[in-house]
Amino acid sequence: MDQSVSSNFKFINDIKKFYTEKLIVVEEILTKYFFQAQTIENLELENQDLKKFRLLYAEKNLELTKIKDIHVDLQNYKSDLKLAKVLSYVDFDDFTKVWLDVKKTDSKIQGLISENYAAGIVVNKGDQALALLNGNEKSNYAVFIGENNAPGITHGNPNSNVLLAKFIPIWINIKVGDEVITSGMDNIFFEGLKVGKVVAIRKMADMQEAKIEPYINALEQNFFYIYSKKVIVKPLTKQTETKPNKKP
Repeated sequence: MDQSVSSNFKFINDIKKFYTEKLIVVEEILTKYFFQAQTIENLELENQDLKKFRLLYAEKNLELTKIKDIHVDLQNYKSDLKLAKVLSYVDFDDFTKVWLDVKKTDSKIQGLISENYAAGIVVNKGDQALALLNGNEKSNYAVFIGENNAPGITHGNPNSNVLLAKFIPIWINIKVGDEVITSGMDNIFFEGLKVGKVVAIRKMADMQEAKIEPYINALEQNFFYIYSKKVIVKPLTKQTETKPNKKP
C-alpha cells in the first residue's frame, strides 16, 4: 500500500516537474521573442535616424565642396529632414498622389526623398502634406543631366514607369546612359540627389527631351523624408572707411 502511494506521488511529481520545466522554457522563449522584437524596433528607429543624418551629411558635404574656394558671408542655409509615413492614396485610380502623416501650413514646395533618391515633391492641400510622386504630371523639379550638367525639369509620363526631363537646351550634348541628378536650382532639393538614367532622347527644333528610368519606384514606398531648405539673407556689415594719411 505504502509503496503504491509512493509510486503515485512520484508519478505526480514527475508530471509537475515536466510541466514546470516546459513552462520555464516557454517563458524563456517568450521573453527572448519580446526582447528581440523590441531590439528590432529600436534598431529600425536608429536606422531611420542614421539615414536622416547621412542625407544631411551628403548635402552639407556637397555644399562645402562647392564653396571651399569662395568666401560666402551673405547666405546661411538651414536644412531639415522630417520622416513621414504614407497614410493613403488621394484617389484610388491614381497611385502617384498620397497623403502623408504630416501637417503642412505653408505654400512652399518641398522635396520628397527615399534613401538617396529623389522621389517627388510635397505640397499643401488643406493644411495636410500631399506627396506628388515621380510619375505624377505635376511632380516637377530641376535636374542636371550628364557630365555637361544640362538643365531640365522633370515631368510625369502617364501610363509609363519612366520620367521625362523637358526644356533641355538643344545646344548642350546629352546621351543615353547619362545620370540625372537634382540641380538644387529650384530650392526644392539640394544638388546631387540621384534621380535616374537617360534611356531615350527626343530632339526638337529649339529644345530636347530625355526619358529617364528612375532609380527608385516611389509608388512602392511607405516612408519618405520631407526635405526643406530655408535661406536666411544676412545684411551686409558696414566697414569703416580709412582715410589716407596726409603728408606733413
